[in-house]
Amino acid sequence: MKVIYWFSTAIISAFLFLSSYSYLFSKSTIQGIRALGFPDFFRIELAVLKLIAAIVLLIPFAPLQLKEWSYAGVGLFLITALVAHIKHKDSIFIIILLLILMGILIISNIYMNKLLK
Repeated sequence: MKVIYWFSTAIISAFLFLSSYSYLFSKSTIQGIRALGFPDFFRIELAVLKLIAAIVLLIPFAPLQLKEWSYAGVGLFLITALVAHIKHKDSIFIIILLLILMGILIISNIYMNKLLK
């Protein structure tokens, strides 16, 4: 059970770290976010929040309520990204990737709660 939790949490956290980095430093990602209609301040805000969420999810002794807020925030981000990419008529690959990430996020949350029982 711990292996599934840590593996899924590591995948989500790695995605959040990489995504945050690209939101701040990748010219193509920055242009893509602008093309979706989001302002620069929102891009920077998302990058910072993703960093915080990744760190919180990886810290074993972080308070449960803080972890739950992190899961909720990441879930909201993924839903928002899904809607934005569908509206923008982006590649089906991006949509499938977002759905897979949502599934991994849900698995991580389920197994976190199973470990606490």
